Amino acid sequence: MKYYVVDAFASRLFEGSPTGVCILNKWPGDDILLKIAEENALPETAFCVKSEDVYQIRWFAPNAEVDLCGHATLAAAFVISRFMEINANVIKFSSMSGLLQVIRYGDLFELDLPARVPRPSSIFAELIEAMGGTVPSEVYVSRDYFLVYDCVETIKNIKPDFAKMATLEYGDGVIISAVGIETDFVTRAFFPKLQTNEDPVCGSAHCNLIPFWAERLGKDEMLSYQMSKRGATVYCRNENDRVKIAGRVILYSEANLFVPELD
Repeated sequence: MKYYVVDAFASRLFEGSPTGVCILNKWPGDDILLKIAEENALPETAFCVKSEDVYQIRWFAPNAEVDLCGHATLAAAFVISRFMEINANVIKFSSMSGLLQVIRYGDLFELDLPARVPRPSSIFAELIEAMGGTVPSEVYVSRDYFLVYDCVETIKNIKPDFAKMATLEYGDGVIISAVGIETDFVTRAFFPKLQTNEDPVCGSAHCNLIPFWAERLGKDEMLSYQMSKRGATVYCRNENDRVKIAGRVILYSEANLFVPELD
């Protein structure tokens, strides 16, 4: 099985999100997919099987399958356009989150995702403890918690309690955000339940971030910066019930995996 590692939403190597991409001829059992993702030890591994003109795609964290992963979809589109269907400009994916499409504009890849408008929620003690005692100005929920803070410096300096965060009853993780200075907004995302304390860049988080900030800022085209250690710039566009996120992808490695169950 061909296996690639790329940095998604990166302008140079060692930025953005390191992502595994596995291209398969057929689907093995879910236990094998999970073991491969665990062995890869990356935030997510994307698995793809071609079916006519669409690629079926699934995403696995090291300990669980997830319902949507933006950066891994972008990574898979890059691999397909470089190695499988050379210079393809449109790559379509069938997923548990519906039909997804990536369009290539030169070295920029743009992903179409469903919007997830966050709903207002209340602040509670366990959530504040999970955020290291730093109280947000607003709290929302969708698939994950979505917390709004007062400024860029708060986002940069916040120190979550990941052990406490992993015990929160609701959601896969916590997204935090604030109005930006050099970009329209900044963000960080934490998923200790999925064995990724901090996601270097979270595409699915922007399903919440883009509709929220589009309404708050009164604009549909925005620039986001993910303030993780690796850092990532995301080009954002709001389109009714869909969002578009775009970025560059850098190849790190190409390999073969030898898994007897796939023979």
